[in-house]
Amino acid sequence: MKRTLRWISSAASALAEPPDGASGASGDAGWLDAYSRTVIDVARRVSPTVVNVEVHPSDAAARGRRAPAGGTGSGFIFTPDGFILTNSHVVHGAGRIDAALPDGRKFAAELIGDDPDTDLAVLRIDAPQLPSAKLGDSSALQVGQLVVAIGNPYGFQYTVTAGVVSATARSFRSASGRLIDNIIQTDAALNPGNSGGPLVSGRGEVVGVNTAVILPAQGLCFAIPSNTASFVAGQLIQSGRVKRSYIGLGGQDVPLLRRLVRYHRLKGESGVLAVQIEPASPASAADLRQGDIIVEFDDSVVGRIDDLHRLLTEERVGKPCPVVILRGTEKITLNITPREMPRRS
Repeated sequence: MKRTLRWISSAASALAEPPDGASGASGDAGWLDAYSRTVIDVARRVSPTVVNVEVHPSDAAARGRRAPAGGTGSGFIFTPDGFILTNSHVVHGAGRIDAALPDGRKFAAELIGDDPDTDLAVLRIDAPQLPSAKLGDSSALQVGQLVVAIGNPYGFQYTVTAGVVSATARSFRSASGRLIDNIIQTDAALNPGNSGGPLVSGRGEVVGVNTAVILPAQGLCFAIPSNTASFVAGQLIQSGRVKRSYIGLGGQDVPLLRRLVRYHRLKGESGVLAVQIEPASPASAADLRQGDIIVEFDDSVVGRIDDLHRLLTEERVGKPCPVVILRGTEKITLNITPREMPRRS
């Protein structure tokens, strides 16, 4: 009996004592300290690149019947020579744009170009000694990963909030009416004024451009992935707009069943699931259906929605393009003729 009591006492002591000799309280504190250090380091590295974007209406807007399109938003410097990423809805139609830096300097910003279809815009300021943020690889994001949002909600400059990636591959309708695919959902708190600010990974790399919240819901915030932003920014810097064709498809990335990959000898292991087909669109005319998975477009492998976006260039307008899809377990080739994406005013 005494031997049994001694065993129970020893077992209880072992259960009460956390591993590695650390107490429960100090162990929790260690986790919290590590979390805090990560957020502090990210804020220290990226906050100097975040700008407060001040938008002033044009003279025509001020004289018009509608209220002038003025206000503030956020943006971040992504090249040392002064290029700034922000949202299209923040600066579209502005008469004058100013960018205020965290160090107190304020500069007139030139609108290089904006793309309402992805809600992205590029500005540029002429200023010396500019810090810049690094764009990361948004395709590597995982649900549950720590992210930090930095911006200017309600005019409170350089506000930092933290949360996790709640979901990837969401679809979100932009102000232009086009579905933006592969949107990042996060619970890092965003508010009006955060639009255009960076969503940053724990490594200090920008993985998204904050774009929208759903009110009055809490914890439903969205960001445009950095891979999309990098591609769009390059087009805007080169030509002031994104020249593209379109087929009328809303899609998201999905993995392919390995047995189908082997059976059909497919070149990739993922594709683009057709979530929505616009009526009277090239996709609809070609009999592309909701639930089909695109794996090739015009003889190029399509593993992600970004691949499809890159292939829908101006050169493919009016050109019949073979599209390989999976419909259930069947492999089918369709011919889709993209149309020119109309320019939006």
